[in-house]
Amino acid sequence: MDNSLYKILVIDDEVGVRQSLVTYLEDSGFFVYDAPDAIIGLELFKESLPDLVITDLSMPKVDGLTLLKQIQESIPSTPVIVISGAGVMGDVVQALRLGATDYLIKPIVDMEVLVLAIHRSLERTQLMVDNQRYRVELETANAQQKRHIAVLEQDQKAGHFVQQSMLPMSPFYAGAYTCEHEVIPSLYLSGDCVDYAFIRQRYYAFYLADVSGHGSAPAFVTIWLKHLVTQLIRLKQALVEFESASDALIELLEVINSELIEMGINNHLTIIIGILDTEKNELFYVVAGHLPLPVLWDGEQAHFLSGAGKPIGLFEKAEWAVQHLSLPSSPFSLVMFSDGILELLGSETTSMQQKEQIMLAMVKETKGSPSGIKEYLSIDNIHMLPDDVAILSIKAGG
Repeated sequence: MDNSLYKILVIDDEVGVRQSLVTYLEDSGFFVYDAPDAIIGLELFKESLPDLVITDLSMPKVDGLTLLKQIQESIPSTPVIVISGAGVMGDVVQALRLGATDYLIKPIVDMEVLVLAIHRSLERTQLMVDNQRYRVELETANAQQKRHIAVLEQDQKAGHFVQQSMLPMSPFYAGAYTCEHEVIPSLYLSGDCVDYAFIRQRYYAFYLADVSGHGSAPAFVTIWLKHLVTQLIRLKQALVEFESASDALIELLEVINSELIEMGINNHLTIIIGILDTEKNELFYVVAGHLPLPVLWDGEQAHFLSGAGKPIGLFEKAEWAVQHLSLPSSPFSLVMFSDGILELLGSETTSMQQKEQIMLAMVKETKGSPSGIKEYLSIDNIHMLPDDVAILSIKAGG
C-alpha cells in the first residue's frame, strides 16, 4: 500500500500524544492533518475530506463518540480508528456500535501496530460501503421496536461485523500448505474465533478459541484476543524469533491468561493453539480446556490427537503441556472445531462416543475440508444454530 496516497486526520486533546502520532505517520509517508479537539476536528474533516480519521474518545466539550456520530452522518464510508484508555472499555463497545472500524489502547507502545490498523481499516472501507444499505435497513427496523431490543440487535450487528471483518483470508496458501476456515454464527453473539499467520516463510502459527457465554461480552473478548496476539507477535517477537516453539506457545498462553484474569470479566476461553514447522513438517500444539480435540486425517484414516489442559482465564497459575508430533507425508489435514459442532452430530440421545465416531467419519469423507464439512452437515439449511460453529483446517496436498 502506497501511504502517500492517503490523507489522515488525527484528533486528540493531548498535545504530546497527538504530535507523536502525527510525526510517526508523516514519517511513514501519510499526509496528516491534526486537531486539538472534536469541534476543530469536524471542521477539518469537512474541509479536507480525509481517507481515515484517528480520534481519542475522552476529550473535553465534545467527546469522541459524538464526533464519531457526526462523521457517520456526514460521510459514513470514512473509516475511523478510536483510541481509548484501558479504563473506558464500555465506550469502546459503544464506538464499535456506532461504526468505528478499529480501536487501540493507550499508550500505543509500537506505532507500527497503528500503521497496520490503518491499512486494515482502509482495506475494509469498500466493505463498509457495501454494508451501508443493510445498516440503514437494520436501523429502521430497530426504531420500530422497544429500546432494549434495539440495543441488543445493535450489539449483535456490531459484534458480528467486527468479528467477521477480522477473520483471516480463507483459503490462504503458503507453499504446499493451505489454511481454511469457516465461522458460522448462531442467532446470538458467541465467542468462536480463529486466526493464523505464516511467519518467516516457514512457520504456520494458528489458534481456534471459544469464549464462554453469549452476547457482546464474549464477542468483545474475541476482538481483544485478536489484538493481544497481534501485539505479542510484534512487541515481544513471540512466534517469530523463538528458540523453542514450545516456549513460545507457553509464553503466549501465560500472557493471555494473566491479561484475561486481570480484566475481571466473567468469561473464560478454551483454545487450541499451535505452530507448524513447514520445513520439518512438525507440529507443536497446546489444548487448553478445549473439546473436541484436533483431528488428523493422514490420507487414509482420521484420528483424534491427544491433549489436555486448563481453560484460559480461570486459574492464575495454570500450566499447559505442549504436544509435539511429526506430521505424515502429504496429503494430510489437521482439523479443529469449536464445541458448537457437537450440537449438530446426532440427536440429544447420541452419546459423546457416538458423536466422536461421526466426527472422524465426517473428516475422513471430506478430507478435512471446512466447506465440505459444512455441506456434510447441511449447515446452510439449518434455520437457527444452537451455538456458533468454527472449523479450522491446515492441510498439505490432497
